[in-house]
Amino acid sequence: MITFDAPLVLYSAPLAALLVGLLALWARRSRVGHASRWSEELASVSRRAGRWGWAGLAGAALAATVALSGPRWGHRVVTAESKALNLVIALDISRSMLAEDATPSRLGRAQRESRRLIQDLASDRIGLVAFAGQSYIMSPLTVDGSALQLLVDGLDPDIVSSGGTALARVLKQGTELLLGETDVADRVLVLFTDGEAQDSLPEVLAQAERLERAGVRLIIVAEGGREPAPIPLRGPDGRVLGEQRDGNGEVIRTARQDAVLTAIADAAQGAVISADLRDQAGAVRELVLAYKRSPQATALTSSGVPRAWIPLLIGVVLLLGHAVTRRTAALAVLFLALVAPGEAAAQGIPHPGDERWRRGDFRGAAAKYIADVKSGVGGDTALLAAGTAGLAINDTTLAIAALSRAAESVDPEVRFRAVYNLGLLHLRQAAADSGSRDRLLAEARRRYREALLLKPGDAAAKWNLELTIKRTPPQSGGGASDAPAPNANAGGEPKERPQPQSLTAAQAEQILNSISEDERKTRQDMNRRMAQARQVTGDRDW
Repeated sequence: MITFDAPLVLYSAPLAALLVGLLALWARRSRVGHASRWSEELASVSRRAGRWGWAGLAGAALAATVALSGPRWGHRVVTAESKALNLVIALDISRSMLAEDATPSRLGRAQRESRRLIQDLASDRIGLVAFAGQSYIMSPLTVDGSALQLLVDGLDPDIVSSGGTALARVLKQGTELLLGETDVADRVLVLFTDGEAQDSLPEVLAQAERLERAGVRLIIVAEGGREPAPIPLRGPDGRVLGEQRDGNGEVIRTARQDAVLTAIADAAQGAVISADLRDQAGAVRELVLAYKRSPQATALTSSGVPRAWIPLLIGVVLLLGHAVTRRTAALAVLFLALVAPGEAAAQGIPHPGDERWRRGDFRGAAAKYIADVKSGVGGDTALLAAGTAGLAINDTTLAIAALSRAAESVDPEVRFRAVYNLGLLHLRQAAADSGSRDRLLAEARRRYREALLLKPGDAAAKWNLELTIKRTPPQSGGGASDAPAPNANAGGEPKERPQPQSLTAAQAEQILNSISEDERKTRQDMNRRMAQARQVTGDRDW
C-alpha cells in the first residue's frame, strides 16, 4: 500500500506541472518571436529546436512535487550495528543534597545532569543506583533511556529508610552491578555526590582501590559549594518550613568535601568533574568517548519505506535529457561544474601571533592572542593560545584565566592541551611556593589524570603525572596512596550473572506509581522516628 507524508503536496503536483509547462511554452514562443525578427531561416531553426522541451520540464516538475509529498511503500529489515558502553549512574539522595547552594539544589542539579547524560549516551547500556545510608539498585543495565529518566525524576530522600551517606557501599554495589556483564566493553561508574560521607575515609579508599583493581573506571561529579549551607525543610506545597537541626538544636550546615572526593578519585585512578563546571554531563560524555565499547547488532523491521528518491531520480533524468538535447550554454555550464578544478581556493594567512611565537617574541604573541579573545575571534583555540603564551612568559593570572576557560571546551584536542598546560602550571607553582605545595601538587595531579582520561596513551602526560606523584609527600592517617595497585583480585573472580533485561517506559511508570501516598507517609513516619532515635544517639542522618 502506498502512503504519502504530505497528501496536499501530492494533490498540487498536476498544478505545478501545468504551470511549469505553460511557462516553458511561453518562453519558447518568445524565443521564436525574437528569432523571426532577425531572419526567417533563424526562426525555422528555433522552431525545430526544443519542440518537446516544455513536456520534459513539466514532467520534471511533476516528479519533483511527487517526491516532496513523501511516497512510502514496502517493508525493509535493517540490521543496526552499534558499540555500547557499560555505565552505572549512582545518585546521592541523602538530605545534604537538598542544600540549595546549587540551582535548584544539589539533588536537582544532579538529576538534571543525569537526564542529559542518559540522553547523550542513548546507545550505551546504563544502570541506575540511588544511595544514602544504604545503596539501592533502581535499574539494571538497559538501553531504555526513557525509563531511566522517569526513575531519575522520582528520586527523593523520603524513599530511603536510612539517612546519611555511605560511599563505600555504593562503590561496592556499583562495581558488582557492572561486573555482572561479560562483554569486552569498558565499565564506568559515574558518582553524583557532595562527598558528605558518614563512613570512614580508609574504608571508602579501600573500596575505591578494589574498584580500580576490578577494571572499573570511576568518574565523580561533585555537587554543592565550598561554603557551608543549611538544609531547608519543605512542606508538601514546596514552602520552606525551617532548617534541619541536629540533636542539640543547632542548624546543620553542609559543604562539598573536595578533599574526600579527590582522595577517592586518586585511589580509584579516576577523575573528578568540578561542581563549578557549567556542563557536567558534557564533560562526562567527553571523558567516556575514548573508552572501549563492545559491538552489538539489532535487526529492525520497518514498514512504509521512504521512496521519494524514485520520482526524484526520474525528474533529474528528465532535466539532464532536456539539457543534453539543447544546443545552448546549459551543456557548457554542466561541463564546467563537473570538471573545473578548484584552483581558486583561498590560501591560509598566517596569524600574526604565530609569527611572533616562531620568532621567540612570546610577549608579543600573547598580546595578539589576547586581542583575539577580547574581540571574540578564534573561540576556544584563541583562549588556549593566550593561556599557553601566558605560561611561556610566566604570567600566572593570564595562564590560569585563559586555560581554565579553554579546559571547558567541547573540542577534545583543545581541552586536552588546556588541562595538560594547567597541570604544568601548577607543577611549576608547587616548585616555587612551598607554603601551598601540597594543594598545588594535588591540583596538578588532578589535571594530569583528566588529560590521561582524554588521551590514555600520551607519554608526556604519564611522565608528568608520575613526577607529580613522586613530589607529593606521603599521606598519614589512612590517606590514599598513588602507588600502582597490584593486578591480582583479592576478592577472587566475579561470579557470572544473567544478562539484565531492559525496562520499558510502561514498566518504569508502573514502578514509580507503585509508591502510593500511604506508603510515602509510612516511610516519612519511619524516617521521622529514626531521626529522633539518631538525635538521641548522635548519629548523622544528612
